[in-house]
Amino acid sequence: MPATLQLLDGASMPALGFGLYKVPVADTERVVAAGLDAGYRMVDGAEFYGNDRELGNAIRTAVDQGIPRAELTVASKFWGDPEQTPEAARAAFDATEAALGSPVDLYMIHWPRPARERYVDIWRTLIDLRDEGRIRSIGVANFTKEHLRRLIEETGVTPTVNQVESHPWLPQHELRAYHREHGIITQAWSPLGRGRLLDDPTIREIAHTHQVTTAQAIIRWHLQLGGALVPKSTHPHRLKENLDVDGFTLTADEMSQMQALETGERTGTHPDERQ
Repeated sequence: MPATLQLLDGASMPALGFGLYKVPVADTERVVAAGLDAGYRMVDGAEFYGNDRELGNAIRTAVDQGIPRAELTVASKFWGDPEQTPEAARAAFDATEAALGSPVDLYMIHWPRPARERYVDIWRTLIDLRDEGRIRSIGVANFTKEHLRRLIEETGVTPTVNQVESHPWLPQHELRAYHREHGIITQAWSPLGRGRLLDDPTIREIAHTHQVTTAQAIIRWHLQLGGALVPKSTHPHRLKENLDVDGFTLTADEMSQMQALETGERTGTHPDERQ
């Protein structure tokens, strides 16, 4: 089982979880059940995904069947559109908590939307919710160094996690270094480049050497960088494969080969462009 990472607030989180972005509502309970059955203990949701209620149903079923709720990290995120105000953030959290029907372990701001100049105010709202005992840990997603710097300088509270697009094309080395300096966990979304990296010949050769899938090789690369990630799959056998990455280690040369794939190419939106 991949490592558990210590958060700067004293809580912990599995390094490897699975995400629910674009998982259809009708499939969500099945996918979450399959993931938990495979051994995952981190599930990444969001208001925008529209499947929090189904996620909550699956969590309650799993707990009823014997999985201790304390072992799970259930995450969700504040979308911030059309309104990015403290009142909207609190209302969105209330709705998420009600839909899940269980505690929110990690709550994040989904996008900074910097042109609106409200993300520091929203961060203060998350701090309040944490201090009220309604959230265990608070974090952000898609924040740049400048966005993080403002949060830290203006509130004195550092996010535990920054979930950002990261994969061999976009490793985010500079941002990861800033995270390490401040104790922030880098959690990768689109860790497989939305599947576009699975046919890369370099990665395929590395995977062949270790007799693993290309997805497993990329996941191992992420873990050896020291961060976290939330790949997505709706297929039970792929969920199991993606979790089965403890039986091999990439060599320093293989890590260098993967690093050489960096192009800066994104598969999603740049944080400054999401308004």
